[in-house]
Amino acid sequence: MAPTLVSAAVGALLAAALLGDAFDRRAVAVVVAAAVLPGLDAAASLAVPGATNALLHAVWAPLLAGGLLYWDGELRSASTLREQGGPRAVRVAWVALASFVVAGVGAALFAGEGAALLYPLEDARYLVRGRLVFSTQEGVVQTFLTPGATGAGILPIERVGGAVADPVSSWINPDGRPGFDPGADREFRFVEAGWQLVVVAAAAATLAVRFRFRGEGAGVSR
Repeated sequence: MAPTLVSAAVGALLAAALLGDAFDRRAVAVVVAAAVLPGLDAAASLAVPGATNALLHAVWAPLLAGGLLYWDGELRSASTLREQGGPRAVRVAWVALASFVVAGVGAALFAGEGAALLYPLEDARYLVRGRLVFSTQEGVVQTFLTPGATGAGILPIERVGGAVADPVSSWINPDGRPGFDPGADREFRFVEAGWQLVVVAAAAATLAVRFRFRGEGAGVSR
């Protein structure tokens, strides 16, 4: 699973890019919290077999949340969320959902140990691998989307183990299996590669600039 700090940083970047007029400290906190929420399934693995990268990384939670948001905002005659928090609340909710999917689930699906998208109906964890390059001889080469391909299909998604059979380790549960071992070696990973540090630094700088200009804008409007 991706380091929590990296997921939070991606969530912060999404908040800065998508919140628009709803951008403030509380909204950013909600979006960042949504980004790190999938990682909490590691704690559940202390009691639930194979929960890490599975329980909150499966498609069911975002599908349910997205369905409820769409039903409340588009299908009902009066939206409860809009009535209680206005259009701002609706925007924050959708951005938080995007953060959950992209920064939380996507970090494991595209750049981690994989995500058990159909857990508990299926034990398999899936990982998407691909590349996008420009070659002077072959031109643009990309393997993320392969329309008409046989086998794996349009996405190069592959099975990389089982949620229960091959559990993912975490700092909460190093061996990924039910039970708490107080003597186990635990490592809280902040960043594991240089590019992750760049993402964290970019998120911090982006938020600092957004809050700076937001404060200046508020001062001018007064």
